[in-house]
Amino acid sequence: MSRVRVHNFSISLDGFGTGEGQSHDAPFGHAGARLHDWFFQTRTFHEMHGKPGGGTGLDDAMARAWGAGIGAEIMGRNKFGPQRGPWRDQEWTGWWGPNPPFHTPVFVLTHHPRPSVEMAGGTTFHFIDATPQEALRQAREAAGDLDVRIGGGVSTVRDFLAADLIDQLHLVVVPIVLGRGERLWDGLEGLEERFEAESVTTPSGVTHLTFTRA
Repeated sequence: MSRVRVHNFSISLDGFGTGEGQSHDAPFGHAGARLHDWFFQTRTFHEMHGKPGGGTGLDDAMARAWGAGIGAEIMGRNKFGPQRGPWRDQEWTGWWGPNPPFHTPVFVLTHHPRPSVEMAGGTTFHFIDATPQEALRQAREAAGDLDVRIGGGVSTVRDFLAADLIDQLHLVVVPIVLGRGERLWDGLEGLEERFEAESVTTPSGVTHLTFTRA
């Protein structure tokens, strides 16, 4: 059976995966870009945006594993965009422009389903009102023999962890304190008992934690 994976998911020292006050101009609220500066410096990120350069060290090696063997993604509505409640603007197709980096089916969890949206490069957003188990069933069907990535945001990753549906979890602990926002670890006491953990710290100052199902 295909695996369920989380990659490049950044959290602060105090466990927040995003800041407070998400808006169109601030996808991560008051956290700004601080949680993801390590990623923006990698060659992987530069290549995603058609730019030269970028670092090729361990941060890049970890970042690059994001795409290999993935056949579908599941994300929460707050990762897709800042709107809440019924869709007021169905012209919104995400933060990523006309050619999102996913290049697979993407299942967006929402209590307000809407028609699917096909984008350039093979990405199709499907908007579904589903439990983690049902969303995973649909994503696995779309992915075939490939793996399913849980893309975030925080509540989506937490819900899939709580349901014991994740096989590999790659977290990046960034040495900042946010103080407010949405915490990953709430309600997940004893999580480490399900996984084997490895960690490595890089010159950028972040610590990569990889939890693999025991």
